[in-house]
Amino acid sequence: MSTPRDEVRGPAIVEGALPSAVDLVIVGGGIAGAASAFFAARAGLQVLVIERRNEIASLTTAAATGAFRLQHDNAEELALVREGVDLYLNFAERTGLDDWDLGIRQQGYLFCSRTDASAAKARDLVELQRGFGLDDVELLSGDEARARWPFLAPSIVQARFRAGDGFIDQVALARGYAAASSRASQIPGATGSGHAQYALSVEVTGFLRGESGAITGVETSRGGVHAPAVMIAAGPWSGNVAALAGLTLPIAPTIRQKLVIPNLPVIDQAGPMTIDDETGSHWRPAGAGCYALRTDPATPAGPPLLKVPTDDRYAHALLDPASPSALALLAPFWRDVWSAGLPAWHLAAGQYEYTPDHRPFIGATEVAGLFVNTGYSGHGVMCSGGGARRAIDLLLGRTDQRTEPFRVDRPMHERARDVL
Repeated sequence: MSTPRDEVRGPAIVEGALPSAVDLVIVGGGIAGAASAFFAARAGLQVLVIERRNEIASLTTAAATGAFRLQHDNAEELALVREGVDLYLNFAERTGLDDWDLGIRQQGYLFCSRTDASAAKARDLVELQRGFGLDDVELLSGDEARARWPFLAPSIVQARFRAGDGFIDQVALARGYAAASSRASQIPGATGSGHAQYALSVEVTGFLRGESGAITGVETSRGGVHAPAVMIAAGPWSGNVAALAGLTLPIAPTIRQKLVIPNLPVIDQAGPMTIDDETGSHWRPAGAGCYALRTDPATPAGPPLLKVPTDDRYAHALLDPASPSALALLAPFWRDVWSAGLPAWHLAAGQYEYTPDHRPFIGATEVAGLFVNTGYSGHGVMCSGGGARRAIDLLLGRTDQRTEPFRVDRPMHERARDVL
């Protein structure tokens, strides 16, 4: 039996015994799992989402930056984000959830170059993006950028900016997917009698198989559930879950920290995400302060973690003006923040789930009945809408797995990590 935790806003939570059979089991209650449940329920499927924690979207999703951008270096990922952003901007209308607030702020992404070499790469990237049909990225000289954002350092020689990029409350987005999936009859364009339930504090311990070896359900810490299809959307844990089915899924969980400064008046709350092309150090307005981050390419992969540790050295590498990755290289006011004494701050951490080419795995696997929607390599929030829609279309046979650019068995070419 399932009951809505919140009769108006929450998803349907399974209380007591799990259902004996559903159309689709989704393993993972983060943003990818909730988005997949939304599209599956919209298509008329009876869905069970299994989450080992006691709340959805409470681990990797909660630690995310909460942002989206169309400024990507490949047309396929750009298309995923474009589809998602269209959904997010029309979320209440598309989900049937009146007045659901995603906290969207389209304040732009501003990538700043401090050397001629990175400026040349940025120009090439903008030209590439225009070839993808993304023609609203502005290429600015250093002086033009400083005229619009006076906080920028004199050392910045060039910037690229897209005003339509921005920020989103990623937890509200995940909860919105979940709430709508449990009320699929209210979703405009929904077919059949789809419905999603969420089983919390439940761990998948194995898979049920038929005589042919095909997946026919899951074993869990609360018993077995039969289903003709199972989808892994477990973020950093996806490789471990796949291994239970004898499948090797090359997922490399990698710690990603976020410096949270709740109150910092010098931050322009109407300003853009501001990124150093050289170091990847960046900040975005949040609350009355900001989030500050950096993707360190030297961070090693490790096992998936339920409690992700933080390290104060990460904060100091961003805040100390003497650091080679200092935010002060982007904007001199950060030097003043350091000199005046640091305001209250704390660190949050999750894990990126990197694939070898840093693009997601979407669709069927070599194990019959087993599907995946994972491996977003740090872009899961912004890609959640487009990626989940594709995953469910592939599962239902609406699109051809052989032509899916994110299929698991695609030719794999290692790519450099995105600066973010």
